[in-house]
Amino acid sequence: MTCLPGQPCEEGRKRRTAMMALGMMAAIFIALSVASFTRSRGQVTPDAVHYGAYDAVQGKRVFQGYNCMGCHTLLGNGAYFGPDLTDVYEQAGPAWLEAFLPSAGGWPTGPAVQVQLQKAAVAADAGASGLDDYLKRYAGAAERVQRRGGQVSHMPNLPLTGEQVGQLIAFLKYTSAMNTEGWPPKPKVDGLASPLAWRAPASSAAATTAPAAAAAPAGNDPVAAGATLVKDFACASCHALDRSKLVGPGWGGLAGSQVALAGGGSAVADDAYLAESIRAPDAKVVAGFAAGTMPSYATMLTDDQVKAIVAYIRSLPGDGQ
Repeated sequence: MTCLPGQPCEEGRKRRTAMMALGMMAAIFIALSVASFTRSRGQVTPDAVHYGAYDAVQGKRVFQGYNCMGCHTLLGNGAYFGPDLTDVYEQAGPAWLEAFLPSAGGWPTGPAVQVQLQKAAVAADAGASGLDDYLKRYAGAAERVQRRGGQVSHMPNLPLTGEQVGQLIAFLKYTSAMNTEGWPPKPKVDGLASPLAWRAPASSAAATTAPAAAAAPAGNDPVAAGATLVKDFACASCHALDRSKLVGPGWGGLAGSQVALAGGGSAVADDAYLAESIRAPDAKVVAGFAAGTMPSYATMLTDDQVKAIVAYIRSLPGDGQ
């Protein structure tokens, strides 16, 4: 840029103005870059969020390893096949997640959530003393249990270990603690027109009642009573009623068979073995399955209820499966 003869020359002033503007933009860029490396800027960080012995950083690795965003979204990013998971911990709470994640092919019932609340760490993290208190605190859990409890979900059963479940819950606890400035927005729904949105048949009462009420005997037929208990506790979410392997061993033809145990040895799946597996599932772990996956039902079921479930398992055929 040059000055024309006889014209005022402002080249120097314009150059200085341009350099000052460039310098200001560079200073702002450097300041923002430095600020981006500060630990939180008032925002929660994953290393500061824990669920029991697990932290959110571990859970993020599990979340990414299973490509959960291939179906779900976080903060609106990801696929929209499944629901957004940003606030799922805040909505449904840890006990519901503990019941759902190991057997995601089926929706947890109220008794299934109650089983998880027996764990002191889960109850403490949830801040709930029992199932009724829990469902009052976590409206999302109450809605899921009432409308879908005991029904089949669209999500597959993933081979999650107990440790991975805890890590995932820690990560989801972190995402719920983030300041998302209102995301995800609450949808405006004019009624629930989709058949999938309607409350499941058989009323929600069976899904939310406490275990003692849900376990009412069906006349004098122990097999029928066992079938009712299996439905109320959503046992088939983890155990197939044939020989198929889900989260736990299949029940078809299990009674009376020889069962290989983890670590070597075997056991006969007689009534005593089946009852022990319900009350103390880690006493004899089946080969190919991990200890700590199934919770104990020792304080959830009476002796008669355990006998009824055993009678039901004994009634399941194993041929042709």
